[in-house]
Amino acid sequence: MRAKATCLVLAMLLGSLLLAGNGQAAYDPIDYSAPNHWLSLPSSINKGVDVFYLYPTAWQKTNASDPSICDIDNASMLYYSKNAYQRQATAFETVANIYAPYYRQVDLTPPPEVRTRLTAGIPTSDATAAFDYYITHLNNGRSFILAGHSQGSDVLVNLLASYMKDHPDVQKRMIAAYVIGYSVTSSYLAANPHLKFAEGADDTGVIISYNTEAPDTVAGTNPVVLPGALAINPITWTRSETPAAASQNLGSIMLNPDGSVVLDKDGNFLVVKDYADARVDLARGVVICSTADENKLAPGNATFGRGVYHSFDIPFYYYNIRANAENRVYKYLKIR
Repeated sequence: MRAKATCLVLAMLLGSLLLAGNGQAAYDPIDYSAPNHWLSLPSSINKGVDVFYLYPTAWQKTNASDPSICDIDNASMLYYSKNAYQRQATAFETVANIYAPYYRQVDLTPPPEVRTRLTAGIPTSDATAAFDYYITHLNNGRSFILAGHSQGSDVLVNLLASYMKDHPDVQKRMIAAYVIGYSVTSSYLAANPHLKFAEGADDTGVIISYNTEAPDTVAGTNPVVLPGALAINPITWTRSETPAAASQNLGSIMLNPDGSVVLDKDGNFLVVKDYADARVDLARGVVICSTADENKLAPGNATFGRGVYHSFDIPFYYYNIRANAENRVYKYLKIR
């Protein structure tokens, strides 16, 4: 992660030379003043704080010869990013106005180290431009939360390292950054002393991060878990290895095959109680869930090995994340 931080600027410059999904050999900046370049723009501002959300990987190549970065209007990305928003960003809707830009993404097929380099290019440049537009034209001085998952969190790691370092006045308004489904490492924090990791349920201005696995996940089969990764328990919000029982979980949500949320007969999220427990594994830097159905939810695929609950990082602990965001907003506003 230290090398990643030091090479970020170079990687962003190299990103301008990559082929965009439309086959044009030029990096064309996205116009974030255009509403169609936003997955979510609040129709009314009825909360005192905001969330800036970046969705996980929402597309994949259909042919090996396709470019490794998609268009901003890629049909698959537009569809699956909405499903990701439903199962992830809505956790924050009770406490904040949600802003979510579209950004061009890297395909999952390159090796992890190549994906990391490519993500530091066009995806990070897009998200940084969107965040700067949001801060300049939409935020109006409100405090905010950053939230992302998987590739979205990889991009947030870059944004936190660069944009926040260059804009300490903006960082002061950051209530928390939920960087879930990608690793925040000890070396990354050492290279970025302006950032700090969460220690409990109440601290603010901090990064919250974890990746969820089954007890028998084989090391090396989870490409988003990096050496030196840190994790916090999403039920107790502690960093110790003390387990939290599924009975302590405020509620999980389940997903349909397309990643959308399973609804009840009234069209509301079906709340699943007592499903997912949580225990921090300090050595591996992940959260272990021992009570979920591994055969059904994490059988393994070409990207993630068996026992990697990557798609369920947020759904397993959806209502705990909601309650924690509400609590951190309360604590932040109380001390200001």
